[in-house]
Amino acid sequence: QVQLVESGGGSVQAGGSLRLSCTASKRIFKINTVAWHRQASGKERELVASISTGDNVNYADSVKGRFTISRDGAKNMVYLQMNSLKPEDTAVYFCNIDGTYYVTYSGTRNFNSWGPGTQVIVSS
Repeated sequence: QVQLVESGGGSVQAGGSLRLSCTASKRIFKINTVAWHRQASGKERELVASISTGDNVNYADSVKGRFTISRDGAKNMVYLQMNSLKPEDTAVYFCNIDGTYYVTYSGTRNFNSWGPGTQVIVSS
């Protein structure tokens, strides 16, 4: 399977910026969907941003104009640039990728993986 690891979380003051990164452990052949989700304490996990087949980009209304999702296929990386952060953005952020990866001598295999999450804290 493909393991994902997020990085770039931390503590910032309101109005600040952070850039989250997500790295895949294996070479990806094809990405169907990449997405960032978040879960605040005591709340359900919610979709923050996604890129689906055909490069269709979707953002939650609460982050539109402030967050930007992007990917670098050559580096197996996914990013979430977060600007103008607000205290309500405080949450654990998770990366999710659905796609196909290369298997040595076996061709390709489908996967849908989640990272363990990275904490983002925004203070007022």
